Amino acid sequence: MIEQYQAVYLLGIGGIGMSALARWFIANGFRVGGYDLTRSTLTQDLESEGIEIHYTDLGENLPDVYKTKQTLVIVTPAVPQDHAELNFFRNNGFDVKKRAEVLGMLTQSYFTIAVAGTHGKTTTSSMVAHILKESGKNVFAFIGGITKNYNSNLLLGNSALGDQIMVVEADEYDRSFLKLFPNMAIVTTMDADHLDIYGSEKQVEESFNDFASQVATNGFIACRAGMPLVNPAKGQKLIYFGETTGDVQAENIQVKNGAFEFDIAGDKEAQNFRLQLPGRHNVMNALAAYAVARELGVESQTIKSALATYSGVKRRFELVCSTKNVTYIDDYAHHPTEIEATLSAAKELYPGKKLTVVFQPHLFSRTRDFMKEFAQSLSLADQVVLLPIYPAREKPIEGITSDVVLESITSAEKMICPKENLMEVVKSLKTDILITMGAGDIDRFVEPIKLYLNHA
Repeated sequence: MIEQYQAVYLLGIGGIGMSALARWFIANGFRVGGYDLTRSTLTQDLESEGIEIHYTDLGENLPDVYKTKQTLVIVTPAVPQDHAELNFFRNNGFDVKKRAEVLGMLTQSYFTIAVAGTHGKTTTSSMVAHILKESGKNVFAFIGGITKNYNSNLLLGNSALGDQIMVVEADEYDRSFLKLFPNMAIVTTMDADHLDIYGSEKQVEESFNDFASQVATNGFIACRAGMPLVNPAKGQKLIYFGETTGDVQAENIQVKNGAFEFDIAGDKEAQNFRLQLPGRHNVMNALAAYAVARELGVESQTIKSALATYSGVKRRFELVCSTKNVTYIDDYAHHPTEIEATLSAAKELYPGKKLTVVFQPHLFSRTRDFMKEFAQSLSLADQVVLLPIYPAREKPIEGITSDVVLESITSAEKMICPKENLMEVVKSLKTDILITMGAGDIDRFVEPIKLYLNHA
């Protein structure tokens, strides 16, 4: 149990998920420190909050406070196996756990709502947390992005007020979500992804069903209609949400004054919902959050009010700036389904406007597995600028390049752009709507582009 530890040391503390854990532990009285390869805005924020971080591999020369057996060591997969600090902890019998294992430990202590899905986890989990907080529930949440409402990836509850509800993302990568045993769950989507791990779409679906079976007996599961999720055998309540099918349905979806409005069928108190986030996919995320909140006894009018004030997550269709000439949006989309959802939302929100997307593919394996789908989804834009593939944890795969994707894109204007030339290309673009998109390091260009557009 978590209570047996006095200190927590995180290897890869600067990651979005790891940093949220670090913040939770220090807020709950633990001594917290860690290592990361590079200093960032996020690690600097952590240091200002009292967390000790260094950026060189110290090996066994760690601060003594983290060399006692009352230290829990948490490691991210990005840390190489030959890392000297990691091997010091392993060789000396410390408890070394992955982030998902630690979250699994927390599910044993708290009533847990876990949000799974190949897309939509961050938005939906932050929606759920915001609704519950606004309704007066004692909730804390680990979010896979920086929420605009709270400017953090961690929402804290109040342990002094008694039992808390934990909201957490259930990450399918590396089957991490099978470490979680929640009381309630949401499954937003079950598209094929991470095929370097799973091998096939069938394996992905089987793992999501395994996750659903781990929901507590007599627990609750909300799943997007049409997903191949079967009813678990432990008496869990399974409901489906969707636009035209399911137990919870949205109807009368329309864009009004730059926002999406919709009704929930069969609930007289759930009419004229207003959502600041664009896109029908976000209406579906809101339906999932509504279903969970209603199951927990939150009134429909309270949910409606909370959703109206929900501001979203940074890098999820984030409106960076809007000048007299260009509207600039930044988005984390890195899978064809996500790209299609983002570009479709932009076309619906800004009809008749020229749409340009600057996309950085993420992972050689993902680009290989969805080459055709990437080209199809990107072709929704009027103009496409492709950066080279961001490798992340992978080595290049022969024949898999952004140039090959570009060949199949049908947009009237398309080009390849090396990263070092991106600002020059941006300055030459003639467009109404500009979207930068990807999960690599394309986010480093957001501020420079914003600065240029605001002074152009």
